[in-house]
Amino acid sequence: MARRRPLDLDALRRYAVARTLFTPTTLPRALERLGFLQADPIRAPARAQDLTLRLRVKDYRAGELERRYHRLAVEEDCLVNYGFVPRSLLPLLHPRTARRPWDAATRARADEVLAFVRARGHTHPRDVQEAFDHGRVKSWFGGSLSASTQLLDGMHYRGQLRVVRRDAGTRVYAAVDHPPGDDDSPTARRERARALLMRIVAKYAPLPSASLGYLAGLLRYGAPHLQAETMQVLKALRAELPRAEVAGVIWLWMPGEDPASGRWRVDPDRARLLAPFDPVAWDRRRFELLWGWAYRFEAYTPAAKRTMGHYALPLLWGDQVVGWGTAAVDDAKARLVARIGWAPPYKSLARDPRLAAALTRDVHDMATFLGLDEAAGTWRRATKADIT
Repeated sequence: MARRRPLDLDALRRYAVARTLFTPTTLPRALERLGFLQADPIRAPARAQDLTLRLRVKDYRAGELERRYHRLAVEEDCLVNYGFVPRSLLPLLHPRTARRPWDAATRARADEVLAFVRARGHTHPRDVQEAFDHGRVKSWFGGSLSASTQLLDGMHYRGQLRVVRRDAGTRVYAAVDHPPGDDDSPTARRERARALLMRIVAKYAPLPSASLGYLAGLLRYGAPHLQAETMQVLKALRAELPRAEVAGVIWLWMPGEDPASGRWRVDPDRARLLAPFDPVAWDRRRFELLWGWAYRFEAYTPAAKRTMGHYALPLLWGDQVVGWGTAAVDDAKARLVARIGWAPPYKSLARDPRLAAALTRDVHDMATFLGLDEAAGTWRRATKADIT
């Protein structure tokens, strides 16, 4: 019998990187393999969903997902957060019962708007604003927004509307029906919860057991109607999934996979600037366990308190996340500039010529992804002014 390789943090790092940074493929196949793609509206230098796909789709260009969305088998919807969900998951997520029910007046307004959208077809929020006087409401960040926009968001979340496309970043809606499933027995509900949790494990493995618990809690966003079943299945999965204790932490992964296997190979000379929500970096608990430092997403942090920058992109070299970069396009010069910072354990790599060459190649690739000439991508070391 062949001797099994030891499972240690080095093996877990290789496994975590190799299983999600698969060989670039077509956009539909990449979306199916990812299982769920988190979305973010900030463009720095591109939206997070595009930054995630540039490393997994052959010859991908910024904005391609939005341009091709109407032809893809995905929907804008919620899982553990907002993003793009394969249509095959929709029967598990809908009909969705929101945790906070609407009052009678809100339900009446929603019924009126739904009838309007059914009659009109594809509907922009301004069409609803022109037809109904819903006023304005306070937004979560302290400002105000159109009450019609908030109502449309709520109708989309509850499965009454779907996003058919975006116009300049704004959702355009159509009416949709999500018929109830044929079987709503306790067993069927647990199976739906299990399917959703297994999709999460497939996306984020290997996972510390505590992280799986955190993600199960976040699933209340996409499947609030299955909250009780999700907690039941979570307990069972913690006992059923392949597991091992490494450095005092219980790790879980997908059945049929061996994290210590030699099949998980990573190019040691490849550098990649990752999206803040890339599966490699999304779980901050796992990130610190695997790489020994704390990555921070600081887009909503006051400038004076930032330590990495407004939209820091983790810098992966081989299977090590060695630092971060912020990237911006100088429109006047049609040039992409990345400003690189080094994590404390890896500061000595700042002068490594192999990393410099690998980073130059990735910045060139990012320039092409943004529609610039390859040579228009450059990088330099970040200064304090770049961070704040």
